[in-house]
Amino acid sequence: IMTGIWQQGKAVYQSKGFWWFIFSVFRFTFFLAYNPIRNRFLHHLYKTFRRPFLKNFFFHGLSHEYFYNSYNFTWCNERIVEVPIIMRFIEEAGNKRILEVGNVLSHYVAHDHDVVDKYERSSMIINEDIAHFRSEKPYDLIVSISTLEHIGWDESDSRNPEKVIKAFDNMADQLCPNGNIVVTMPLGYNPDLDEIIDKKRLPFTRQYFLKRVSKQNEWREVGYEEVRGARYDYPFHAANAIVIGIFKKAI
Repeated sequence: IMTGIWQQGKAVYQSKGFWWFIFSVFRFTFFLAYNPIRNRFLHHLYKTFRRPFLKNFFFHGLSHEYFYNSYNFTWCNERIVEVPIIMRFIEEAGNKRILEVGNVLSHYVAHDHDVVDKYERSSMIINEDIAHFRSEKPYDLIVSISTLEHIGWDESDSRNPEKVIKAFDNMADQLCPNGNIVVTMPLGYNPDLDEIIDKKRLPFTRQYFLKRVSKQNEWREVGYEEVRGARYDYPFHAANAIVIGIFKKAI
């Protein structure tokens, strides 16, 4: 690859001259480095050629539209299904009090719900650890997109496999009666979390599983046995299976 780039650069230098060569190097470097422009270009290209053929997936018997966005390349990872699933729960909640754990949705849609994120800085984000966060008023709905798998696993302090259970219990404590928690998590990323899910140590009222079934990033709902032992980044990029866990607090 480098040999080919060098040969092309040499040819440009010989045919166009020094200053055109410098301009070409700058333009090439800018295109590689400035991700927002590149991402938008790839996003629109993908939407043009792929989206007409890959539009909808089914979750819990309902059709959802695949979510295409340039931020975080949703067309090639699990965000393509996670965002529309969570957004449906938020839309159904209407004007009820909502908390998001992990700042994800603000990158895609306008929102007015509370967000708790330990690391990402913004005036609109509550920078607290969800394992210890306490709200003055309970929430009707708490949602989280691919965040809980990092708790106790990717944090800067010491690794603690049990911390995600503590965090989930604390989330449940912030719910009002009849309130709901809806979370999505990739399987295969955090082995400790996979074992917790396998042993049903998170008190989900219901749980569902989606599996990636093609290079084109198609997903379908399956039973747990079909995704048990799923690996992250294999055979496709990023998550190859996700769990959607729902917890409903008793009245």
